[in-house]
Amino acid sequence: MKRIVLMVALAMVATLGWSQDDAKAKKILDELSAKTKDIASMSANFVFSMVNDEMDINETNSGTIKVKGQKYCVQLPNLGAEVFSDGETIWNYMEDGNQVTVSNIDDGSDLMDPSSLFSIYERGFKSEFVDEKTEDGKTLYYINLYPDSDTYDVTKIEVVIDKAEMMIHSATLHSTDGNLYGILVKEMDTNVGFDDSEFVFDVSQHDDVEVIDFR
Repeated sequence: MKRIVLMVALAMVATLGWSQDDAKAKKILDELSAKTKDIASMSANFVFSMVNDEMDINETNSGTIKVKGQKYCVQLPNLGAEVFSDGETIWNYMEDGNQVTVSNIDDGSDLMDPSSLFSIYERGFKSEFVDEKTEDGKTLYYINLYPDSDTYDVTKIEVVIDKAEMMIHSATLHSTDGNLYGILVKEMDTNVGFDDSEFVFDVSQHDDVEVIDFR
């Protein structure tokens, strides 16, 4: 679930920190950064995938995300999974087992922690411009991002950016565990009005839910 949140973050709002070794990639990412910084809130539908050829795994699930400032809610109905954060607390709910875990947003420190949803852009990555292609009538930029250090459990992130919209079209994360995590943005609305209550897990809406509080 942590990887799902990270991938959604990349595709929705993350503007990664990058080295200046590739001028063309940096120019594109600078434009992307300027565009996304103007987004106060957003909602989107996406398709999340996980592939591991050695283990014969190929899974695809649809989901939604809502973001308002540092608050977010990710829902994956097919997995029965939901993640809520009000900017300070994270609730991870799994329908299977009717269980929710509660933790502080700063409890995790690695790249896969949900707390990196809005701070990942501060992490160091080297950028490489790969290609510019036209697919289904859209001109897309292909950029690879490589972590500056070996402390992350990713080896590469492939980002595809819509040139006309200057928004992320899709992203693929190559994990050190051999898995490929992908995200494809289907629909997105920006500057949407949300009530703060939408980013807090409501125990009263889940009968007999088991609450495990790690705070």
